[in-house]
Amino acid sequence: MKYMLLINSSPEGPSAEVEGASFDDWIAYDKTVRESGIHVSGHSLADLTTATTVRVAPDGQRTITTDGPFAETREVLGGYYVLDVPDLDAALDWAARCPGSRGGGSVVVRPVAEF
Repeated sequence: MKYMLLINSSPEGPSAEVEGASFDDWIAYDKTVRESGIHVSGHSLADLTTATTVRVAPDGQRTITTDGPFAETREVLGGYYVLDVPDLDAALDWAARCPGSRGGGSVVVRPVAEF
């Protein structure tokens, strides 16, 4: 079953009381995921300031395009992995190993709907 791990961090970075992950931690995690055979896809996202928000009216016309995030938020989506694992418990184990789950960050695990 495929699960998406949505990696969120605090807009300020790791919290003062909990140290975040190093670049080497991310390299090691990525290598482990890929070598395990469960990696489907994944990407790190560019800085939040490069985002553009689009809204569409009921008639289908694009009405608003806004640079940056559309609302103040406590978390910033920094990237994702899609993993093909046997079940939710396995996906949760991989999420707990993800460096993004440390330092005040979180990893949201969602099943991928297949139509």
